[in-house]
Amino acid sequence: MDHLEIARSMFGTTMAFHIIFATLGVGIPLMVLFAELLYQKTNDRDYAVMANRWTKGFAVLLGVAIPSGTIAGVQLSLLWPGFMEVIGEVMALPFQIEIYAFFVEALFMSIYVYAADRISPWMRIVSLTLVALGAVASAILITNVHAFEGTPAGFRFENGEIVDVDPWAAFFNPGFFTTAGHVVVSAYMTGGFVIASIAAFKMIKDREKGRVFRFHKKALMLGLAVGGIFSLLTAFNGHQSAQLLHEYQPEKLAAAEGLFETQDYAPLAIGGFTDRETEEVKWAIEIPWALSFLADDRFDTVVRGLNDFPEEWWPPLYVHTLFNAMVGIGTLLILLSITGFFWNRFLKKKRFPKPMMWAFVASGPLSVLAIEFGWIFACTGRQPWVIYRMMKTEDAVTGASQLGTLFVLFTLVYFVLGAAVVLVLRYYFRKHPVHEAIDIKE
Repeated sequence: MDHLEIARSMFGTTMAFHIIFATLGVGIPLMVLFAELLYQKTNDRDYAVMANRWTKGFAVLLGVAIPSGTIAGVQLSLLWPGFMEVIGEVMALPFQIEIYAFFVEALFMSIYVYAADRISPWMRIVSLTLVALGAVASAILITNVHAFEGTPAGFRFENGEIVDVDPWAAFFNPGFFTTAGHVVVSAYMTGGFVIASIAAFKMIKDREKGRVFRFHKKALMLGLAVGGIFSLLTAFNGHQSAQLLHEYQPEKLAAAEGLFETQDYAPLAIGGFTDRETEEVKWAIEIPWALSFLADDRFDTVVRGLNDFPEEWWPPLYVHTLFNAMVGIGTLLILLSITGFFWNRFLKKKRFPKPMMWAFVASGPLSVLAIEFGWIFACTGRQPWVIYRMMKTEDAVTGASQLGTLFVLFTLVYFVLGAAVVLVLRYYFRKHPVHEAIDIKE
């Protein structure tokens, strides 16, 4: 790999690792809050046990999210000094405000963990609400920098100098609300399905089908409810995201759909792969007029094709596959949650078929994969720009050498951190099984 590819790969690996914990760090607090609310409403202590156990898991995940996020921050300065010069002058607000969001999250998380049994019910709910708000605020503020990269505002270059800086215009750039919404609803979706996945696995392994089985079934249904609702909201927000691309990053939308020629009544290509030589998406299923409607709610909308732009501006054509994988998983998760609720609530079945249970188990890893695919699509689809139409990635990269060695060392750190998370969670929950927590509560 050349210098630029190593830098991109190193930072991409860091973000691929960090985003797992950052996403669950937003999604799990909402699940804890819902469990606490259900406990206060129904007085069913199973939900109090869920809230307590999920909080312990969240604390472990947070312990990895913090150092991996710190590494990402260091690498921004290390690898992309040209980009960080712009951020320092124009877009420093999100980083500054994020410190306070994290402070709120950590403070009220400590109150809930160490004093939940000694504070009033309303204070427990207030504490968890502020934890959830702090977590989601941190995510929104940090990913707003990504929104700024795609839809820059609040400054301009003049003779190589940054002029006319307006930090609030940069903060509330055109992509802010759509990107923030996508980050929030997709994180909540992932948190719900990860909880559902764990609960389904425990139900499959429980041969007695007794008290513990019923406990996990409650967790499963709560996870499917939250995951299903937010997967639907993610789909609606995805429609807004496509319209944002149509207006501000048309070549990215064209690459996502393998569209080479500008046209109205443009079809939506599902599946297949983009062939550069023939300028078509091979083996795709085309839905007539659907891309035009997706872009601007009209079937006769003119969608610009890749051939309207210089080829050096084209994103990598494999982003079509990433986009399809993200959308495909999201659609599957919606169908899975609807099927689960129909089976349990409308058909009144006490047990789920084993294939359905294994599908529930797969929902958690699939939702995390969708997050990864979406993040890679978002960043790779912006290439060759680090700040769209203003600064190329190759112009922002560091000139430092020995990046390959650092890449290997950082990757080893992630393997160690990942293994540590798995071992700590397995050790804690094996030492504190559910049946003991239920007996204590009862």
